[in-house]
Amino acid sequence: MKIPLLSKLSLAILVVLVSFTVTDAKRRRPPGGRLAIVIDERLSALRATPELSGALLRRVSRGGLVAITAATTNREGIVFYRVNVSRAVGGWMQRDAVVSLSRAGDDARLLRLIKASEDFDRVARARVFLDYFRLSPLRPEVLMIYSLAAEDVANRLSHDARRRLDETEMLAGGAPVFSYFLNYYGLDRYNRQGITFVFDRRQNRFRYDGEGWREIVHRYPNSPQAVEARKRLGEAALSH
Repeated sequence: MKIPLLSKLSLAILVVLVSFTVTDAKRRRPPGGRLAIVIDERLSALRATPELSGALLRRVSRGGLVAITAATTNREGIVFYRVNVSRAVGGWMQRDAVVSLSRAGDDARLLRLIKASEDFDRVARARVFLDYFRLSPLRPEVLMIYSLAAEDVANRLSHDARRRLDETEMLAGGAPVFSYFLNYYGLDRYNRQGITFVFDRRQNRFRYDGEGWREIVHRYPNSPQAVEARKRLGEAALSH
C-alpha cells in the first residue's frame, strides 16, 4: 500500500497523541469516608443490606469510585463495606470488589488480580493501579506488565486494522490513507486507558510508544524491570 508523504518527519512514524486524564479527575469523588476504587465488577453489586442475598440497588463499573463509611462481617464471614457512590446513593458492597489506598496490602492484592487477568481486563486493572498507587514499590512491576500488554495489543490491532480497512474504500473516500488507521475504532478503548500508539508507515503497523518503559528507566533505574525496559526502548529505536 502506498501512502502519500506528509513531511520528512513523517517518513517513519506518526504519533497518536492521547492525553490521559487521571481517573479521579474524570470522576467526581463521592463524599464522606475513605476513597476506594472498584477493581472487580463481578463482585461490585451495591446492596441494601450486607448480605449476598440483599436487594440489588445497582452495579458499579470497574474504575468507579466509592467512599467507605463503615464495615461489617456477615454470618458467612464475608466483609462488606458501607459505601457512598454519590451524595444520593449508598449501600453495601463486598470488600473484595474494591481496593483502597488506606488499606495495607491492597496494592499487592490488585497486582495479583492483574497477573491473573487477560487482554483488556489486564490493561484496565493495571491502569487503575498506575493511577492510584503512585508510591507503591510494586509500581515498576505493574508498569512492565502494562507496557508488555500494550505491545501485544499493538500487534493484534495492526492485524485487525489491515484486515478490516479496505484499501479501495479508503482511496475512494479521499482522506489520507494513514488517517483511517489512526482513526481505527479498535484503538479507542485502549486510548481511554492511557495507551499511546505510534503508526509505523514503513511497516504499516501500530507500535506501543514505550511510555511505561521510559518511566521505569527514569524513575526506577535500579529496579529488576529496568534492564528489560532499556532493551525494549533500544529495539524500538532501531526499528525507527
